[in-house]
Amino acid sequence: MDQDSQTPQPPTLLLLVRHGQTPTTGQVLPGRAPGLHLSEAGRDQADRVAGRLAALPVTAVYSSPLERTLQTAGPTAERTGVPVLTEAGLIEGEFGDWTGRSLAELARLPEWHTVQHEPEAFRFPNGESFVEIRDRMAHTLTRLRRAHPGGTVVCFSHADPIRVAVSDALGTPLNRFQRLSVGPCSVSAIAYRDGEDPVVLTVNSTQDSLAELRAS
Repeated sequence: MDQDSQTPQPPTLLLLVRHGQTPTTGQVLPGRAPGLHLSEAGRDQADRVAGRLAALPVTAVYSSPLERTLQTAGPTAERTGVPVLTEAGLIEGEFGDWTGRSLAELARLPEWHTVQHEPEAFRFPNGESFVEIRDRMAHTLTRLRRAHPGGTVVCFSHADPIRVAVSDALGTPLNRFQRLSVGPCSVSAIAYRDGEDPVVLTVNSTQDSLAELRAS
């Protein structure tokens, strides 16, 4: 038998990166409203994460179409020489009537308890459900990893879609995804190998070198 035929395909590595800080991070639920850009701190975060990602053999860079994610992805594209491709499936959740409202105000609503403790049962008024966000992200990440077998794919997205995707990769019930923290410009990494369960390599990484995530 040819020796190469016995060599397993290296895993496909998906790096999920939350966008950098904006002027309203932690204060407002911005959703998909246009016109929200990175703050100065967010631009610094984007530059730093680009340096970390450049240590990897990046195959492809995808971004949610919102301004804050595209701005975050820009420095990584420059450092790696890999152009940013816009991917609608990575977009923020559709928060409907809650879009643009302050988190402090929303936390006083009776529905907030469901959001935090039973998200599987919640749909944003005139918006998406968390189940739909989970299914959208699962479909998107499956498509992207199959497009780049054995590669290293960077996906710039948003907090809730990333947390839901990581929770799904862990096999954790959707009702527990709120236990995960994903900060601005943090990196979460999932390795996929055909026929096997995904392996979550890191979650919410903001400081350490990413070089050890090279596929092996």
